[in-house]
Amino acid sequence: MNEIHHRVEVPLEAAGRRLDQALAAMFPDYSRSRLTAWIRDGLVTLDEATVAPKHLLHGGEVVEIRVQPEPEVEMLPQAIELDVRYRDEHLLVINKPAGLVVHPGAGNASGTLQNALLHLDPELAHLPRAGIVHRLDKDTSGLMVIARSLAAHTKLVDMLSRHDVHRQYEAVVRAPMVAGGTVDAPLGRHPVDRLRQAVRDERNGKRAVTHYRLRERFRAHTVVQCQLETGRTHQIRVHMAHIGHPLVGDPLYGGHLRLPRSATPALVDTLQGFRRQALHAEQLAFEHPVSGEAMHFEVQRPDDMSALINALRADHEQHA
Repeated sequence: MNEIHHRVEVPLEAAGRRLDQALAAMFPDYSRSRLTAWIRDGLVTLDEATVAPKHLLHGGEVVEIRVQPEPEVEMLPQAIELDVRYRDEHLLVINKPAGLVVHPGAGNASGTLQNALLHLDPELAHLPRAGIVHRLDKDTSGLMVIARSLAAHTKLVDMLSRHDVHRQYEAVVRAPMVAGGTVDAPLGRHPVDRLRQAVRDERNGKRAVTHYRLRERFRAHTVVQCQLETGRTHQIRVHMAHIGHPLVGDPLYGGHLRLPRSATPALVDTLQGFRRQALHAEQLAFEHPVSGEAMHFEVQRPDDMSALINALRADHEQHA
């Protein structure tokens, strides 16, 4: 499918209007929701800078849309086992395993969470993306909330946009850290590698804030707790790498494998065999989108991360 590319000047009569509203009038072939999604994904620039959908226009700016559409894939139900932690008529909470892709797309037409959800509940076919309102990377494990009704979907999307959903992660990073802190650094698409995100300036990135605290420190690694104030693509992975502590096993941001000096054979084998980013979404908390009830969910770290932390701890104790 050919790339979608438009570069036009905003008409003067659009002065004072929101960018998403103006684009809907300027490009009637695309829905406003699709245009808004492109703006949020950084695929729309205004005078070569990314801005928010609500950005007010002056008229005369140059707007550019550059999108490489993914080929359409048919959403088919598939009998893939899911670890369901909660279910009612409005929502599901699942514990996603590492290795499970969330959405079908190029190279992943089947075998995804979306296919599994359609098998679990065929009525989800009537909701956008089968009720999926947020995502985890393929190789990140942990908790996700899924909408089962249109009312829940609408409210959950709004809650996520207002950062009213508490999400807490556990990660294993390289190098011993001395203290917790906060990374407040805008994120946007990498200027060269379209598969990566990067810390950008405020004109080319969206606000991104990650709070982290130390849980356990080893000779050359640290277990950290991360809490998202915002939810950008690859946020924890990029922010931790940005401060010099990339996640263990991260193929995009972690660089080459580094083994601690005089590492035990067990730790060498564990690190060499750990082939995903060491990141787990361990807590999810929010108000029920329909009843308003306080909901809180927590899952233990998966076996591979437990084995990694145990090996790091044993190596640390042996060298103490």
